[in-house]
Amino acid sequence: MLKRILSKFKSGNSFNNYYLLAFTVIILTIIIQSIIQYSLARQRQDALRINEAGRQRMLSQFIVKSVYECNYGTCDYGELRLAMKKLSNTNTALQQGNEEIGIPELNNEEIQNNFNKLQPHIDYILESLDDFNELGEVDMESLSSESDQFLVVMDTIVGQFQKASEKDIKTLMIVELELAVFSLLILIFEIFFFINPSIKKIASQNQKLKEINWHQTHAFESHMKNIKNYNHVLKIEKNLEHKEELISFLMEELNDLEIVSNNMVKSLMKPA
Repeated sequence: MLKRILSKFKSGNSFNNYYLLAFTVIILTIIIQSIIQYSLARQRQDALRINEAGRQRMLSQFIVKSVYECNYGTCDYGELRLAMKKLSNTNTALQQGNEEIGIPELNNEEIQNNFNKLQPHIDYILESLDDFNELGEVDMESLSSESDQFLVVMDTIVGQFQKASEKDIKTLMIVELELAVFSLLILIFEIFFFINPSIKKIASQNQKLKEINWHQTHAFESHMKNIKNYNHVLKIEKNLEHKEELISFLMEELNDLEIVSNNMVKSLMKPA
């Protein structure tokens, strides 16, 4: 079956083989670009997720610092409430995803388990600070302890996100490399089985044309010129013996011309 297909392409029009090569290059380019764009999109999502996870550590420390300031100095309740809101929203987005900021839903069970461990610490921080009128009664030692435990778990989560991102990048690199090798093999296959035979066929046709041109310019025209000359002399010659001799010469030229014509036909009939 494969031999039939190959022989069909080999014997087909050369232009069809060129179209096949061009079409293959276009398709492979589209596929490779699609994978590259997908890879870039995944890397962007991973970068956003890692960045947001890193901000969680900063927010937890900012919240504890703000509570200390509220108890022992000036306090910006607006910034504290905003930080608490961001801490809660980002924690939800890292797990359930957020289309607005480009974070997909989490589908890693191991990381999700650590988020489950993280949840009690977040709940304690947010619930203990929910009523700003009672900030002076907050147990700062417990708040600091919960914040420290939050940081430990959050550091683990950030590291897991980083490893997962690196793993995805390695996988995509392997896929792109395999696709590049596959594309190269396809191009080599097409060049070897389709394009190269077409080039040989064109070269053979050019050789035929050269042979025909040689017969045309050298032998054919030479015999035609002699025939015209003999014919001209034959018209004005009065001697019968000379006429018979001229006719014999003319027949020889016609025979030679027939041989030249046959050679031209043979040149055309040669297999490519």
